[in-house]
Amino acid sequence: MPSIVCKRIYDEPAADDGYRVLIDRVWPRGISKANAAINTWARELAPSDQLRKDFNHKPERWEAFVRDYSAELAGQGAALQALLDAAQGQRITLVYAARDTEHNNAVAFAQILQHFCSKKP
Repeated sequence: MPSIVCKRIYDEPAADDGYRVLIDRVWPRGISKANAAINTWARELAPSDQLRKDFNHKPERWEAFVRDYSAELAGQGAALQALLDAAQGQRITLVYAARDTEHNNAVAFAQILQHFCSKKP
């Protein structure tokens, strides 16, 4: 299983970021696509607009958000595997725009992706 890390899109890309994946449904404000230095924008794997609005970056809603996000991705095994295949074993850096570094799409997605990897034979 590749290492999976999370990083704000407003932080400088680093040589050891590996395969950079933007895991937001909307493009971050103030960042050009050229400066984002991402390998792929996985908007189809980002939380739905409704789930994002329900969560509203409130830490007290975090557990419900992760549970509901995981449920949204339950049928996306092929897309998750495609992302892992595209990374070709490199470190995966999940890039996000939120200010909260502990409660955001990327942190939740990292947990879900690690769980997905651990279930594979």
